[in-house]
Amino acid sequence: MAAETSFANASRRPRPLTLVAIVLLHLAAIYGLARAFAPDAVASVEDSVLSTITVTVETKQFEPPPPPEPEPEPDAGEQGNEGRKAVPREVVAPEPRIVVKPAPPAPKASSTGAADTSGARDQGTGTGAGGTGTGTGSGNGGSGQGGGVATKPEWIGGRINNARDYPIPPGGRQARVGTEVVVKVTVGTDGRASDCSVFRPSPDAEADAITCRLVVQRLRFRPATDAAGNPVAAPFYWRQRWF
Repeated sequence: MAAETSFANASRRPRPLTLVAIVLLHLAAIYGLARAFAPDAVASVEDSVLSTITVTVETKQFEPPPPPEPEPEPDAGEQGNEGRKAVPREVVAPEPRIVVKPAPPAPKASSTGAADTSGARDQGTGTGAGGTGTGTGSGNGGSGQGGGVATKPEWIGGRINNARDYPIPPGGRQARVGTEVVVKVTVGTDGRASDCSVFRPSPDAEADAITCRLVVQRLRFRPATDAAGNPVAAPFYWRQRWF
């Protein structure tokens, strides 16, 4: 009988998991009451707790792959030789009575040459004539814009290193750790960025869009210059990495 009573008393004891669940329910009820009657105090405590969790954001200039080498332009054609001066032959062509097949005309005046006609020709037979060539030409000038970028844009100011600039993604901030995005902007002659686009996206499209906006708003650059030292607009690639 004593053994049965002891077993009954033991079965009525609460289990550890039950105790944990009861404690969590009490804590949730207390937190809900605090949020309802003292929201400012709860928000202050939450900010102090979140401020202890920091995320380091590293920024680094991204060098894009070099552009492909331009294809070599074809060599300019040379001017052709002038036509040779023809000398008529000694034979004079008689007037035929019946023409079956026209033969090359003989010169009207006889001489010691071998050509059918006399005089100098207007054009030669090469790629260019004595006057105006008909080949590929010598190519004195092009029709492009010319010039080019002598120096690239250089980042000189502004940073994107505050974790509060980016919302917490699903799964927490740790879900973004170790990822990066590369955006492309156009740096104008005033050193400001514009026309931002995502060149190499990260897994978080919302963070990529925020990075584009912050690059245009915060970063400042030294503009690119041409061969004469004048500032010109040029592309710039920015890499944003999260740690």
